[in-house]
Amino acid sequence: MDRNDARTVVIGDALIDEMRDGATSRDFVGGAGLNVAVGLARLGVPTTLIAMVGNDADGASIRSFLDRHGVELIATPGLLGSSRAISDRTEGEPRYSFNEAAQKRRIVFGDEERLAIADAPLVVVSCFPFDDDEQSAELGNSVLNPGRRLVIDPNPRAGMMRDRAAFVVNFERIAATSLLAKVGDEDAELLYGIPLGDLVDRLRFAGAAHVLATAGRNGAEIVSAVGRVVAPIADLPGEIVDTMGAGDATLAATVHALVTTGIPQGLDAWKRVLEQAMLIAGLTCRTPGALLQLPPVPDTTGRIFL
Repeated sequence: MDRNDARTVVIGDALIDEMRDGATSRDFVGGAGLNVAVGLARLGVPTTLIAMVGNDADGASIRSFLDRHGVELIATPGLLGSSRAISDRTEGEPRYSFNEAAQKRRIVFGDEERLAIADAPLVVVSCFPFDDDEQSAELGNSVLNPGRRLVIDPNPRAGMMRDRAAFVVNFERIAATSLLAKVGDEDAELLYGIPLGDLVDRLRFAGAAHVLATAGRNGAEIVSAVGRVVAPIADLPGEIVDTMGAGDATLAATVHALVTTGIPQGLDAWKRVLEQAMLIAGLTCRTPGALLQLPPVPDTTGRIFL
């Protein structure tokens, strides 16, 4: 199979984000894994999502959304229904909670899933239950040659994590073998209680070939054996509407570059990748929800179209 025709596989969560704000409530199809998969598809990368989805109304919404964006779904049945995350912003800072299905999510690694993983040029993992030893072992055994194929983002959620220590052990063990590990400042605080820079150093020392670190308004950086590249958050017109999905958009844009052009050679090449990722994340923050927003594209006359 030609590498450009093969489907990138994303393994992670798919859920309904319920946004409460006073007397109003809105539902968005989301989940970190789903956001990355849809983002890749919008960037032109054929993508398969492996996720748990229930046979209920929320599951129908998730399936319809994926179908609309051209993402193939290999679904693990949700015996407790589909996952749902509730974000209550009534009193300013959002408070998050998750239904029982989200708290007990898991992935079945059957023949269909393993075949899709084996055929994929890259396997991206985002918001996976690393606190489950059995699930983590199945994931590790399913991805061959992870140093050239595995991209991993722990994306921990306090309300979905039952054993923080187990999560850290399993995440680090698998991330140490990866091509690229992505972490954010909130991950560093929740999982380790340390600054983001210290976590980057820890993952590089453990063996991760490249570490992508995102720090919100402070931009992002890539750290590897060849050095460190930093890119500020993109300076764009318009107000930031919603930061939901910014990290997922950054990851999708970076994976898009890895799939289409291969591993960047040198710091200048990595800087171009990171700057494009910051542009896409910035555009995504200027619309409600977590759907990745495409950068402007000039036509042959130089005019800009979205």
